[in-house]
Amino acid sequence: MRVLAVCSYPIEAAATRFRIQQFVDPLRKRNIELTVSPFLTSEQFKTLYKSGNVPTKLYGVAKSVLKRTGESFSIRHYDVVLIQREAMLFGPGLFEWIYSKLGGRPLVLDLDDATYVRYVSPTYGKIGSALKFFGKTDNLIRRSAAVLCGNQFIAEHVDGLGAGKSVVVPTIVDQEIFAPEESTTQRVTIGWIGTHSTFPFLTKILPMIDKLSLQFDFDLKIIGGGDDQRISTSNIKVQQLDWNLQREPKDFSSLNIGLYPIFPEGAANDEWIRGKSGFKAVQYMACGVPFVMSPVGVCAQIGEPGRTHFNAQSEEDWYNSLNKLLSDPELRSEMGRSARQYSLAHFGLDQHADKIAEVLNSVAHQ
Repeated sequence: MRVLAVCSYPIEAAATRFRIQQFVDPLRKRNIELTVSPFLTSEQFKTLYKSGNVPTKLYGVAKSVLKRTGESFSIRHYDVVLIQREAMLFGPGLFEWIYSKLGGRPLVLDLDDATYVRYVSPTYGKIGSALKFFGKTDNLIRRSAAVLCGNQFIAEHVDGLGAGKSVVVPTIVDQEIFAPEESTTQRVTIGWIGTHSTFPFLTKILPMIDKLSLQFDFDLKIIGGGDDQRISTSNIKVQQLDWNLQREPKDFSSLNIGLYPIFPEGAANDEWIRGKSGFKAVQYMACGVPFVMSPVGVCAQIGEPGRTHFNAQSEEDWYNSLNKLLSDPELRSEMGRSARQYSLAHFGLDQHADKIAEVLNSVAHQ
């Protein structure tokens, strides 16, 4: 069976990398040939959320639209079209309509985020939000033969539309790539890995971390916050790095304690948070890293609090949880081992490849 997987972003985006690209080989072993087609190139993705260069960006988007248009003429060579969120970043579901109505191919929609939740774009403002056509996601849900949902909250939204075709498939990692590594230093490193949009969450717990530095000697590693998100502290050695695709697994495994703060505010409202997949927790557990997490949305359902990680809601929770991990090396080791065991038991690549293959085969033979 041949499947065309269309997505907005290139492999540098986690959604493309972990929900589509990493399943190419596992699905091939199950007689499913997956062709991945991103809307944006890697170069476009690098500059998408940076200001300036508007003519260059528009020219690149026009080229991407032409590529999608040409691709539509070859849709007859595929049995199913798998859509990761949307075929292109803006506008109504034009290409999805072409695939299903003119091409006559069944659609499987993949939603790792609550893309149906309206928000104001922090980069492009209300114009960018208007171009998103937020009603598009619900239309795609109704048009699709099945919807792969990153968590149960998204599945409930899908089924609430009367679609009745949701399948929960969490975002996972290849546990042979994301794996524990022996530490080469006795010095403790607390770390956070994220994006410019989630960096404000980290800043809310920095006062607690700074307070802990008066009692404990540790380093703070921050990865992916963005060039304009630099911080300085008087007591902590801070290492801030840009996110790097090749370095990502090693960055996670280099941490002794992981941070996963999420706080509802602004565009990150309760509904948006419920749509998040808790993916950072999945990555920490695969690498055997004990972590402290805000138990919001699906994060409240991931792992075993007190065994694989600590949950923290208040400032006192964050301080006490990090205090326990910093003061007890054996607790860190035991919690890390439990997290890895939990990952192996619940987030195996083959286990979820089987589920995706079952959905694609059932849709193709309807």
